[in-house]
Amino acid sequence: MLSTKIEETRKEFLKDLDSVKNISDLEKFRIKYLSRNGIIPALFDEFKSVPKEEKPATGKALNLLRNEITEKYNRLKEELAADKKAGEFKIDLTLPGKKYQVGSKHILTQTLDEIKAIFKGMGFSVFEGPELESDYYNFEALNFPPDHPARDMQDTYFISDEFLLRTHTSPVQIRLMEKMQPPVRAIMPGRVYRNEAISARSYCMFHQVEGLYVDTDVTFA
Repeated sequence: MLSTKIEETRKEFLKDLDSVKNISDLEKFRIKYLSRNGIIPALFDEFKSVPKEEKPATGKALNLLRNEITEKYNRLKEELAADKKAGEFKIDLTLPGKKYQVGSKHILTQTLDEIKAIFKGMGFSVFEGPELESDYYNFEALNFPPDHPARDMQDTYFISDEFLLRTHTSPVQIRLMEKMQPPVRAIMPGRVYRNEAISARSYCMFHQVEGLYVDTDVTFA
C-alpha cells in the first residue's frame, strides 16, 4: 500500500539525513528524494492509482512527507553554506603571528619629551594652555601697549577683535600666576602661531618652551 511506502520513505529519509556531512552529500540526498526522478515524485505518480476513498488521508500524508523533506533539505543547505563561509575566514591559531610595524615618534615630539624630562628632573612641573587665546592673556596682561607691532594683523592671526591664535606660550604663565602662589617652578611647552611668510626655513606655526621660576634666592645656577 502507498501509505506503508510513505512511512517507510519517512524512516529512510531520516536515516539518510543523519549521513549528510557536506554539500556533496546534500546534493545526493536531493537527487534521491526531490529530483524529477526521485522517490517523492514517484510516490505522487503512484498516488494517482490510489482508490478514491483513500485519497484524502493518503494525499495528506504524502504532502506532509514532501514538505518535511523539503524543509529539512533547505535548513541543512543553509547550515552547510554558513559553515563553508565561516570556514573561509577561519583563523588558524597554529600559524605564527603577524608582525606589525610600529612608527616612531616625530622628531619634534622626541625633542619636547627630552626637554620635559630634563626640567622634571630639576623639579619643574609642566603646564599647557589654550592655543586659541584672548587678547588680554596674549598681550594686555603681558604689558604689550595698544600700538605694539605684534598686535598688527600682518604679525598675528586674529580670529575676532577679542580672540587670536597665541603668538607665544607666555599666556600660560599669566594663567598659572592667577591660580598659584609662590614658590612656582614650571615650564610651558606648546605650539604658537605667527602670521609670517612660509618658506623652507620659516613656518607660521612653531613650538616654544618657556619657564617660570618664582621663589626666594633664585639664580640661573
